[in-house]
Amino acid sequence: MKRSYSKYSAKDDLLWLILRPWIFIPRVLYILLTFIFLFLRILFQGNSKNKNVQKNLSKYLFDVITDLGPCFIKLGQALSTRPDLVRQDWLTELTNLQDNLPAFDHKIALKIIEEELGSPANELFEEFPDSPIASASLGQVYKAKLNNSYLAVKVQRPNLYFLIRRDVVILRFLGTFLSPLLPLNIGVGIEEIIDEFGKALFDEIDYQKEAANALRFANLFKENPNIFIPKLEKQFSSKKVITTSWIDGVKLRDRFLLEENNLIPASFIKTCVISGLQQLFEFGYFHADPHPGNMFALKGGNADCGNLAYVDFGMMDTITNSDRLTLIKAIVHIINDEYYLLAEDFQKLGFLTKEQDLQKLVEPLKEVLGGSFGAEVGNFNLKNVTDKFSKLMYSYPFRVPSRFALIIRAVVSQEGLALRLDPEFKILKIAYPYIAKKLLTDNSEEILDILLEVVFDKKGQIQIEKVESLLNILFRDSENINSDLIPVANAGLKLFVSKKGSEVRKNLLLSLIKDEKLEFTDVKKLLALIRDTFSPLNIAKSAVQNIISTV
Repeated sequence: MKRSYSKYSAKDDLLWLILRPWIFIPRVLYILLTFIFLFLRILFQGNSKNKNVQKNLSKYLFDVITDLGPCFIKLGQALSTRPDLVRQDWLTELTNLQDNLPAFDHKIALKIIEEELGSPANELFEEFPDSPIASASLGQVYKAKLNNSYLAVKVQRPNLYFLIRRDVVILRFLGTFLSPLLPLNIGVGIEEIIDEFGKALFDEIDYQKEAANALRFANLFKENPNIFIPKLEKQFSSKKVITTSWIDGVKLRDRFLLEENNLIPASFIKTCVISGLQQLFEFGYFHADPHPGNMFALKGGNADCGNLAYVDFGMMDTITNSDRLTLIKAIVHIINDEYYLLAEDFQKLGFLTKEQDLQKLVEPLKEVLGGSFGAEVGNFNLKNVTDKFSKLMYSYPFRVPSRFALIIRAVVSQEGLALRLDPEFKILKIAYPYIAKKLLTDNSEEILDILLEVVFDKKGQIQIEKVESLLNILFRDSENINSDLIPVANAGLKLFVSKKGSEVRKNLLLSLIKDEKLEFTDVKKLLALIRDTFSPLNIAKSAVQNIISTV
């Protein structure tokens, strides 16, 4: 019986390849020799000041990755989103890995379309081009025409299942064998990370799964006017062919390309990051491959939030509700400089074992993350944190749970994309206010519990400094201070008078009693803080801005 086309099994696939030593041994040797030659060339030429040398080296790097095939191209795509990790002249060449790879034979593509859809392309569409408009790691895209509308027809590369199955096994084998020699302490084992990568790749080559992903993703963002998802054309889609409406936009490759098209780069950064945060913290379902080839800037929108289109939904992943809420708590604990509680969050997420003495991690975590929204926020990005964390993980028993492999990849890729558009971009400038607003406006019981932890201590006393910190993060230095005021004020008022607000009202009353006496100091401070933040003048400004934004 033939095994499911897209099912990944580390054990079965390893056995399959070991039983074929004529495939396994030559491929392992080829990969090792290729990387040895690449390493030597980078070692001797990497620091050269000669532009021609660097140009040739970047082209060689591109050719090596392309030659090694889809698995390695996927890894190269992740690098191509990180201008803070890769030289600019190399980055320009690596960007071609996103959708400018050598195309496979057009006749083979036509044959695949006919086999999958039951009829030749020229009978299915009014117009079908003689060559693809883009070619990526797993397939190539044609711009076809039907009923006076353009469609994107993506056709899978031939022999893809064999190539990915072979190379994921070899990557896992080499990773397991070489991991003791690498300066890493990921604890969980690199083979488990590669397993997650393998599962995602096997899902990605099943275009029927991608079609289902696209429909689910579109439904999640149906109320968001700034996010566009191409419409799936089911009658022209199958396991190896997927057809959607054509997206007429500008790829998020660099700010100059956007500016040439009269588009504002900063507006797309915000839409991109906020939509990414929504996927992670609200939906629990996210696009795990957000590189510039999969995201398009569209006309419309405004200077604050541009219109953004997502394409290619092959690599998607989910996060459990428990992990999602723990991550929100972790960010709140960073905001409040609560590093012991942060260590507990890491432990709950699986980054630390249950036996670990968390008190020993308080100072190291403070050193890595301290001041992340204070004086040092101007220097804060994931690259800086990653550099510090790499040392921390080597010295302490941190590990990366395999279920976070795609989450980390997606977040790092998204920040890298934003840095391409704005080298001065700081992700916390958007992420912190987003979390603060979510805590102050979300009426779910889980978020309310987190908010109560911020507002009241374990004795039920008001933590004025933490409430002030939360409001400061939302409104300080925020261009949206006015537009955010009314939603926050409304949510706070509704919560206070609602059934869910009984816990808030009870804690407020308890906070009035200290040492069996009535104490109004903290309540007065809280009322003063609310009065200053939600003054009539600020509310009026908010109302005017909301009216202007809807015109």
